[in-house]
Amino acid sequence: MKVLAVGGGGRENAAVEAFHRGGAEVFAVMKNANPGIIARSSKYKLMDEKDVEGVVAFAKECGVDLAFIGPEAPLEVGLSDALQAAGIKCASPTKSAARIETSKSFMRELVNKYSIAGNLEYASFDNAKDCEEYLRTIDHEIVVKPVGLTGGKGVKVQGEHLLSFEDTMAYVNEIFENNIGGAGVIIEEKAVGEEFTQMVFCDGKRIVPMPLVQDHKRAYEGDVGPNTGGMGSYSDCNHLLPFITSGERQAAIDIIQKVIDAMAKEGCPYHGVLYGQFMLTAKGPKIIEFNARFGDPEAMNVLSILKTNFQDVCMMMADGCLKDNIRFEYKATVCKYVVPKGYGVKSEVGKEISFDTEGIEKSGAVVYYANIDEKDGKLVTMSSRSAGIVGIGYYLEEAERNCEAALEFVKSDWIFVRHDIGKKELVQKRVDHMNGLRSA
Repeated sequence: MKVLAVGGGGRENAAVEAFHRGGAEVFAVMKNANPGIIARSSKYKLMDEKDVEGVVAFAKECGVDLAFIGPEAPLEVGLSDALQAAGIKCASPTKSAARIETSKSFMRELVNKYSIAGNLEYASFDNAKDCEEYLRTIDHEIVVKPVGLTGGKGVKVQGEHLLSFEDTMAYVNEIFENNIGGAGVIIEEKAVGEEFTQMVFCDGKRIVPMPLVQDHKRAYEGDVGPNTGGMGSYSDCNHLLPFITSGERQAAIDIIQKVIDAMAKEGCPYHGVLYGQFMLTAKGPKIIEFNARFGDPEAMNVLSILKTNFQDVCMMMADGCLKDNIRFEYKATVCKYVVPKGYGVKSEVGKEISFDTEGIEKSGAVVYYANIDEKDGKLVTMSSRSAGIVGIGYYLEEAERNCEAALEFVKSDWIFVRHDIGKKELVQKRVDHMNGLRSA
């Protein structure tokens, strides 16, 4: 089968690797020369992933049977719609369905309209004056988000990033003045608990859950520093997480199914991977956000242990005939992102970096390249995350050790890694936090 893969990040490298394992012939479109994707592609083209006409022309030229879109930006401009109009099946949502991510107000209003559990108190605004008036009426802590896309870096939380009313209004004004996200501001109730990610495969009606994953957004060890696109993530061998019960996970799955049902009723059926970000609170899972694609880095965790042929899964999502026999290995994974020094503030770009892939594999890990470029035959850092190293093991401690061993085979004087991800002490901190909330 000929498959078009769109996107050049670590998430897309993991998807391309999964397609390759399943025997697909890959054709790739990306804006950066990802060496992992290039190595698995019969043909690739460097171009703007939002160039809908250009991507469709390349897909038709290559005679692809199926397309998979990794990033959110091409979904927002309707790439999936255009590919399908050209007769190419697509395992990614249409522009209308992708609003579940591209418009936070659409998502909250949908959940509210259909009385789906897990919603948070919210209000959206198209100007700063009305937003200020609302903020003066509430007495609980809030989260401030641009309504549109911000690459996972636009969220600011009262009590963490915003320490006063003046801080909050300064950020609201910044969003409007700089048109961050492009569509206004949404104010959400702050949920207290532990975040977790439940991703699912979806065919418009049915969903098949993937293993749970926990991402780590804060840049530095101990969960401090600026928010990032994600410094790393882990999954456990039983497909749960140490701080969550099977019943709590099922509650999140039920929420996702009801969202999918609601979207079908609204005339925008959802086909593709759906990412559900939840906060596990003392009262159960609360919806933080939905993304219309794999999480990054969470895609690396789950695709590394996917047993079912990924191209078959994608074809079932596109055709609307998903089966529940999709299988993952019962193994744990720990992903730690290698990032340029200064990432989250001002990255060191153009610095040489090298990977001993054989050494990484012998350590019980895999490498997925992300925001890397090639210069004079050498790999160099770009402004975002460089590569994800995923350790795999039969239990979490083994996966974390394998990840750390593999990191020894990444060489550069200009990189940073958050080493505490997946370590026993940090995981136990999460468990203790939830136990305290439940007993309070």
